[in-house]
Parts: sequence; C-alpha cells; structure tokens
Amino acid sequence: MIDMNELEYLKKYLHPDEDLNEAIKRLENGEPVQYIVGDVDFYGNIIKVNKDVLIPRRETEELVEKTFEYINKLFTNNLSILDLGTGSGCIAITLKKLLPNAKITGSDISSKALKVAKENANNNKVEINYIESNIFSNINDKYDIIISNPPYIKEDEEIMDIVKNNEPHLALYAKNNGLYFYKEILKNAHNYLNKKSLIAFEIGETEGNEIIKIAKTYFPKAQIILKQDLQHLDRFIFIINE
Repeated sequence: MIDMNELEYLKKYLHPDEDLNEAIKRLENGEPVQYIVGDVDFYGNIIKVNKDVLIPRRETEELVEKTFEYINKLFTNNLSILDLGTGSGCIAITLKKLLPNAKITGSDISSKALKVAKENANNNKVEINYIESNIFSNINDKYDIIISNPPYIKEDEEIMDIVKNNEPHLALYAKNNGLYFYKEILKNAHNYLNKKSLIAFEIGETEGNEIIKIAKTYFPKAQIILKQDLQHLDRFIFIINE
C-alpha cells in the first residue's frame, strides 16, 4: 500500500517531464520517493540523489547545525574542513554555504558517489575539493575539522526493507558491530588534524558509549561530548582538541 504522504510528495515534486503513472508504479514497487523525484531539500539546498548515494536524513541536518555552532564557538576564519564519506556531498555543500571562506574537501571511496557530489556542488554553485579515498588513503593535508556520517549499521542488524533494498550497502553497513569506521578514523586522525581541532560524528543510537571509549583511547586529553537528536536518541559525538 502506498503511503499517502509519499504520494503527495511525489505529485508535488516530480519533474514535469516525468510520467506520474510510471512514478507511482515505482513507488508501489518499493522504491524511495526521493530517488523517484531525483533530489531532496537538505538544509535549504537542493541535493540530487540516486542509488549511488544515501538519501540525506534530518539527523544529518542536525549534525551540520550542531557542528556549525561548535565552529562558531571554537574557530575564526580560514578554516579547513574534511568531510569523510561525503556521499551526495550534502554536508560539505551546506558547510561551504554557511562558511564561504572555508576550504572544504569531501572524500569518498565510491567514484559513483563522487560523481553525484560534484554535480551537486556545481548545481549549488560552491567550490568543493573532492578526493576518491578509502578513509585517509589519499588524504595528504591537515584540517581544522573532520566531519563524518560514516556507515554504522551492524552487519546483522535488521533495517527497513525500503532502505536495505535500495540504498547503497557500502554506505550503510560497517564491520565490528558498526564501529569499524569510527575506530579507523580516530586511530589515524591525529595525522590529519591541526593542533586545535574538532571531530564531528553522526552515530548509531546504541553506539555512543563504545565510540566514546574509542575516542578516549586515541584522544585522552580531548573534550568528548555526546549529543542527542530531536527524537532524544544518542546521535552525535563531538571531540574537541584545544
């Protein structure tokens, strides 16, 4: 059965050149409405999405919002920011619009995702440096801020069929009970951060305490802050090095 809210969304945002009946069939077959429409509104920016990238969620908008608040408290101008696992580029693009003078790099292991991200940067008229990289494998610079919404779903975790059957598994699942990328990032981040720095993560709602333990191992002197999302679930970790 079609969700009526999704049907209304489809009717409102489907491009005039697209066939509505065909789009409804795709909706009936379990395809996310965002992929059918072809873009989403993320923090007021139009972001193209297809099956090569995750559909941006409200929680990731919150990640950007909270990170921007910390940036304003901690830093002045001429910032350098690395968005690890940029996907559609929604985080990097939004931060660039909020911080026009910042130098922002987005990296991803997926060349297909980077193609989408580059198109989104062009459509939103912002300059982002994109790098194809497996975490830090092709990263050579140092940054003031590393921000990431990495894959964090456990490999045996049950998720909604519409997500499991449509969105890229490369961007969803992580080894080590969903913690693999957090550990790999934190283990190596010192080599890519300036002395004063901020790490900002979106996390799975049950992973906060484990990620804090990992963070304390590699950043024992840092201030580590766990924040909740609008649903009052543990969703963000901020690591401040001063």
